[in-house]
Amino acid sequence: MKSRTKARSLALQVLYEIDLTGHLPGYTFEQRLDENPLDDNLADFSRKIIFGIIPLVKQLDHLIAQHAPEWPLDQVAIIDRNILRIALWEFAVAECTPIKVAINEAIELAKIFGSDSTPRFVNGVLGSLANRQLEIKQALAPYKSEK
Repeated sequence: MKSRTKARSLALQVLYEIDLTGHLPGYTFEQRLDENPLDDNLADFSRKIIFGIIPLVKQLDHLIAQHAPEWPLDQVAIIDRNILRIALWEFAVAECTPIKVAINEAIELAKIFGSDSTPRFVNGVLGSLANRQLEIKQALAPYKSEK
């Protein structure tokens, strides 16, 4: 697994645990980092993903729900939801990853952590979001912080 993929994987595991259990983000991140150590740059990337997404969950979920109307978000698997959140945050909020790379990385995470149908679902939703990239970036512009 590539190094940034490992960082995304750790972020995904933390976000999943927070969604599932309501554990505190900082504590959960430190626990996962102890189990799966990353170098400082990668740990910082994971941290940015986690703490960039948490305050925007409602906004990200709203945009995802608009582009996956046949799948009510409360019926989407927790892991799938968080994969979509990470990719959307990376290309539309942080703008730290080109959209094609964000989609490819999300599909890789979907293959590792999701069900058999997750990669196709993630690709479809993110493809729809990518087609509305400008509109989505504008909708999320008020929530952007320093990169």
